[in-house]
Amino acid sequence: MIRLFILGAMLLSLTAFAQERAPLPTTDAEARALAATIEADDLRRHLTILSADDMEGRETGEPGQKRAAAYLAEQIAKLGLPAIGEDNGYYQTIKFSRQKWDTIAMSVDGRELRHLWEFYSAPSRNTDREDQSISEITFLGYGIDHERYNDYAGHDLAGKTIMIFAGEPRGRDGNFLITGTKDPSAFSLDDGAKLRAAREHGVETVIVIDPTFKNNVQEVRRETLDGRLKMTDRTESERQEANNIYITPDLARTLLGKEYRKVVRARKRAEKTGRFRPVVVPTDIRLVQDKETRELIGENVLGYLEGSDPELADEVIVVSAHYDHIGKRGDAIFNGADDNGSGSSTVLEIAEAFTEAARSGKGPRRSVLFLWVSGEEKGLLGSEYYASHPIFPLANTVADINVDMVGRIDPAHEGNPNYIYVIGSDRLSTELHNINEAVNRDFTQLELDYTYNAKDDPNNFYERSDHYNFAERGIPSVFFFNGTHADYHRDTDTVDKINFDKMVRIGQLIFYNAWQLANQDKRIEVDVK
Repeated sequence: MIRLFILGAMLLSLTAFAQERAPLPTTDAEARALAATIEADDLRRHLTILSADDMEGRETGEPGQKRAAAYLAEQIAKLGLPAIGEDNGYYQTIKFSRQKWDTIAMSVDGRELRHLWEFYSAPSRNTDREDQSISEITFLGYGIDHERYNDYAGHDLAGKTIMIFAGEPRGRDGNFLITGTKDPSAFSLDDGAKLRAAREHGVETVIVIDPTFKNNVQEVRRETLDGRLKMTDRTESERQEANNIYITPDLARTLLGKEYRKVVRARKRAEKTGRFRPVVVPTDIRLVQDKETRELIGENVLGYLEGSDPELADEVIVVSAHYDHIGKRGDAIFNGADDNGSGSSTVLEIAEAFTEAARSGKGPRRSVLFLWVSGEEKGLLGSEYYASHPIFPLANTVADINVDMVGRIDPAHEGNPNYIYVIGSDRLSTELHNINEAVNRDFTQLELDYTYNAKDDPNNFYERSDHYNFAERGIPSVFFFNGTHADYHRDTDTVDKINFDKMVRIGQLIFYNAWQLANQDKRIEVDVK
């Protein structure tokens, strides 16, 4: 029995070891030949261009970032990869916006109201306007324009200020009038539908009575205090919503005065008949919505190689790097050679190795997306945008391999360039971790340093690069990183300090990982909770 137990344990151990790196349809020699196409001269050529002064630090939305995106797209086109981006190109456009109030003020009968206490207005949902004088408001029920219920029917509201209830009306049976069921329509779930309807009817301002004011004001409070760039669906010129303010029910009673009871009766009548009769109320309101807006347009760059196996080609491996940096400060150019020109150049070379395999008739079985994102320095915004608007379904995304700073040596490894920090490989999939260990053992023999993978790492690097937006959505991800150094985020991070031999070995390690993931029979599993 003991001998059988020992034999069984040995077999289990051998099985686990074999699963570290399943056999590939190509030989190790062929994989080595492909990895050998990752060369120091090519890396130097790419990085010299990406970190040149005329790229102006590649700050998102600035001309240098556009030039860097154009260079990446040009290289992808030279590799013969298809244009899967917008307008038959290689880009996924991202709109960023930072908006805050310079002045937000509202007074009633000469009394100044307190923003975020009696009323609130979000800068991101309003256009910039000068002082407005409002002498009357038209109470328009729920402000809904729908074939089953329409507060606008027969009324000209162009240039007017309207006041509306939040939500939507119910009938006598308790069902919502629009859906005919207990389930609300989009007019309850998204105030944007009402604000767009108001804009279409020429309404100047929408005043919304918010019965849950204390809860909803918190989001606007955060936006008002937060000066960060955020993704947005449209620019100011594309805005489709009428200007708006939200008020407490108590303030609504004050504004409506003696007409309040008439409004309540009109509301009850609407719920019985499905029609609302507007109530016009004289007022003395002054409203200022003066805001500061900064808008940027960034681009993610997409290089796609379709898998060769019809049964596996729907599955996608992502190899990512951010190519933006922090731009200029006065005359100083922050070239960002290591951060992250090094990762961007490395992904270009890996893409070339994969396309070389495809040209020789031995392309990867799964598809591979080479993804260069912008907006990383603004808060991982480019990768967040891709993860929120994926070109390929996230359910079919097998893994993300992220490359961020791989061209330098940090103080902890001074004199030893043959190392790399590995972050996140075991957070969701033990198999991803084992594959990296196995291909490094079989091919590159680098020192794999897991210092920054510790969950109590005070630097929290796991959440500070683009792989995190994939990992957060349950996609196994690994981040390769050389650590920080004295030139990190300084104008001294230049190409002359890059160790290209180190980049070659790390690029080859990443290639072997991607090659293994793209070719093995079984997709890796999420087995860590």
